[in-house]
Amino acid sequence: MTTNGSGARILIVDDEPAIRKLLKVTLQAHRYTIGEASTGAEGVYLAASTHPDLVLLDLGLPDMSGMEVLKRIREWSSVPVIVLTSREREEDKIAALDAGADDYVTKPFGMGELLARLRVSLRHAAKSADEPILRFGSLSIDIAQRVVTLSGQQVKLTPKEYDLLRVLASHAGKVLTHRQLLQEVWGAGPYDADSHYLRVYIGHLRKKLEEDPTRPSMLVTEPGIGYRFIAAD
Repeated sequence: MTTNGSGARILIVDDEPAIRKLLKVTLQAHRYTIGEASTGAEGVYLAASTHPDLVLLDLGLPDMSGMEVLKRIREWSSVPVIVLTSREREEDKIAALDAGADDYVTKPFGMGELLARLRVSLRHAAKSADEPILRFGSLSIDIAQRVVTLSGQQVKLTPKEYDLLRVLASHAGKVLTHRQLLQEVWGAGPYDADSHYLRVYIGHLRKKLEEDPTRPSMLVTEPGIGYRFIAAD
């Protein structure tokens, strides 16, 4: 991979030279180490051989779909993947997230937004999956004891409210689809296609955790797709 600085290693998989050049120049300026692939096959090969810390993956590739690249990478790696897509259809974004993408950015995108999403994905990947207590500003979630505190005060949650919060917080910054959350919290079955359960329980959590439940800053809706937990600094 191309080296520049001491930052994390980012693999760009995109068939548009102009997009790759823009990303490379910007990311190198922020001290990231950059690798490039213009096809899906090359992207899969470089992901396996260079072990990047994060992959920026375009869904529209000439030899195979970005979805196929994502599925192949997920067969052996949990490396964070941010999907770059010019597709506006929610179904495409949902499919990518369900297949294992950590986040998505729609073209044309602002570099500030992309850099922020990139930092969040890298931070989450660096955290230990076995961390017993999750801390986000004044919010603390004790995984072992199933205890949630806010500003030092214990918050009383039902088992399902706690499970929903734990799943979201364990993937802080990542978009989780309705399907992913329903399966994680309720399991496969009759709930699988009904997001009504989520709206109700997210509403309960917002009332208990958000400073202003009508303008949530922690439990954020991704319209038509799912929800994202925004971690406080």
